[in-house]
Amino acid sequence: MNSYVIIYVEKIINRLFWSEIVMEIQLWREILLPYEQAVQELKIKFESIINEHRMLGNYSPIEFVDCRVKKISSILEKAQKKNIAINKIEEEIEDIAGIRIICQFVEDIDRVVEIIKSRKDMEVKYEKDYIANTKESGYRSYHIIIYYHVYTAQGDKRIQAEIQIRTLAMNFWATIEHSLQYKYERNMPKEIQERLLSAADAVLHLDKEMSVIRNEIITAQDKFNFKSNIIADILNNIQNLYKVANKKEVEKIQEQFYSIFKEENIDKLVEFNKHLDIIAEGYRAQSLS
Repeated sequence: MNSYVIIYVEKIINRLFWSEIVMEIQLWREILLPYEQAVQELKIKFESIINEHRMLGNYSPIEFVDCRVKKISSILEKAQKKNIAINKIEEEIEDIAGIRIICQFVEDIDRVVEIIKSRKDMEVKYEKDYIANTKESGYRSYHIIIYYHVYTAQGDKRIQAEIQIRTLAMNFWATIEHSLQYKYERNMPKEIQERLLSAADAVLHLDKEMSVIRNEIITAQDKFNFKSNIIADILNNIQNLYKVANKKEVEKIQEQFYSIFKEENIDKLVEFNKHLDIIAEGYRAQSLS
């Protein structure tokens, strides 16, 4: 066969090969789009719970929320390891969408579980309690697999998502352990495993110690959040008054605020805020008339 023909055929084969790869990547992107949407929606919903608690001056059982969609390479690796057919991946791999909820205290985890179970937009498939039943590696966390509906341009899609709930200390340990597993390709040296087990015991002890002083910590945080909300209200009123009131009067109010703020007396701040509300309401009434 003519060498030019051979080169031409090889080019066609290469072009077809790469076009198939591009098509496959594009297909995966389409598959993962609802999962991307789901984790973003779930993150917003859990962050709204945090904001609602704090705006009402209450302690939030959720400290912060993180999310991710499993990478294509990780999905394929898990499918190969568990002998899952490509057309069964969405059905049998439950953690393509992942939400991580971090709490301050172990006691908060039960509260978060209750919140998830009470919601109508999340259907619990099953739970795995790795806190009561710690893994041999020392891993501790509470896992919930849920069904969640996303409404996309292609219509309604019911997907699965894994929610991991753990304390700050548990999360620190799990992050380090996860990194080491990848470094050693799931074949971690015995010495490292033993050190991780020792660290897991330290994490357990830390969580227990934090539980002992939990009430004191929550009281201190509630006091701080309450004070922050009062100050935010005062500054908002002062800013609004600048638009409608006499500038000298507003400057006088601002000086009074700074004076009370320096005293660090919450009761005086509350009284000053009430007084400022009355002044602000008066100006609103004038503008209406």
